[in-house]
Amino acid sequence: MEYNSSGDTLKHARVVLSMLNEIIHHLIRRAAIHDDSKLYPPEKEIFDAYTPKLKNSTYGSDDYNQFLKEMGVGLDNHYKMNRHHPEHFVDGIRDMTLVDIIEMLCDWKAATLRHNNGDIYKSLEINAKRFGIDDQLLKILDNTVKYLSW
Repeated sequence: MEYNSSGDTLKHARVVLSMLNEIIHHLIRRAAIHDDSKLYPPEKEIFDAYTPKLKNSTYGSDDYNQFLKEMGVGLDNHYKMNRHHPEHFVDGIRDMTLVDIIEMLCDWKAATLRHNNGDIYKSLEINAKRFGIDDQLLKILDNTVKYLSW
């Protein structure tokens, strides 16, 4: 009797399905609690004061970066509480998981929608320099943006 690979293929596909569902579960949880820390002290007061300023500035500009510095303890706490920010980690992007990076990319795209001149491709360029993102990961992020038609 000849070997029929269908059973093994279907078994493998079910394992992959289970693993993808695990990743989806993590992403759904992240989506449900994304930036919740901004709703409470010490972040809320800082974000109440600075979100309009950030919105009316150009991402990556001197003004924008100055606002980030002025946000002090509120922004520091935000980074500490939210692992989708490279600043959460000692070694930045290098310490992140794919789940973190997916949430980070979604966050970056959503942030571009707050600005009149928001541009995800410009954000990728700025953030590649800001966070030391290598060419390979930058290309993957760019490919993902294109794939999702963002």
